[in-house]
Amino acid sequence: MFDRFNRSINYLRISVTDRCNLRCTYCMPEEVIRLLHHADILSFEEIVEFTRLAVSNGITKVRLTGGEPLVRKDIVELVSMLAAIDGLEDLSMTTNGILLPKYARKLKAAGLNRINISLDTVNPENYCEITRTGNLEQVLEGIDAAREAQLEPIKVNCVLLGQPDEETQQLKQFCEERGLKLRFIHQMNLKTGEFSTVEGGDGGNCSKCNRVRLLANGDIKPCLFSDLSYNIRKLGHQEALNLALGNKPKSGTYNKSGEFYNIGG
Repeated sequence: MFDRFNRSINYLRISVTDRCNLRCTYCMPEEVIRLLHHADILSFEEIVEFTRLAVSNGITKVRLTGGEPLVRKDIVELVSMLAAIDGLEDLSMTTNGILLPKYARKLKAAGLNRINISLDTVNPENYCEITRTGNLEQVLEGIDAAREAQLEPIKVNCVLLGQPDEETQQLKQFCEERGLKLRFIHQMNLKTGEFSTVEGGDGGNCSKCNRVRLLANGDIKPCLFSDLSYNIRKLGHQEALNLALGNKPKSGTYNKSGEFYNIGG
């Protein structure tokens, strides 16, 4: 499946919810969070039906995001349903890790292949400040649970927020000691279009972009830094996918219609 710039599109990111159990400063506003009504959020059946269609069109990789995907009720059931789709080669998830002690083994048994964990610091005070409510110890327990469940390779996503070099080195050492793959993400701004490539990953490189996004409300976004979206409920699954593919921009510009917490990053 190719877009008009001859980029092979094989990667679907699915935001399963706009809810989260943290309030990270770079992701969520401190107040006035506009959450979707439950009726506007796609059902598991709708997500699976669209994913099956997308895979038949050439998608081979799916990543579940949020919000925080593990706060979606019965998320393990959705993983099991997606893992059963013929032709899907890689099923992964990005999570803040807090609920992994409860879910890691169940997710692995359901068919999840691997996991990314968001962690910007191993300093407990700074972690609490960045997340506004978070307890670092819970994340560390979640990482251990993911390792025990063999949800590997485990990648750690660190958003660079001007942390001191010493703190960044501590995080590097933490990851090296546990065999975790650390990726640095420069802080982005949807409204002004500020983004750059991910250090240790492919994100942010428009010339090699291979992804589209399905939001929790059924919108397909061809680009994170674009206001373009096509709703699968209003247009039908194939037409929405075709429009997203046909109108995927050459490069990102800005997005004034969404926030990171309801797009999935």
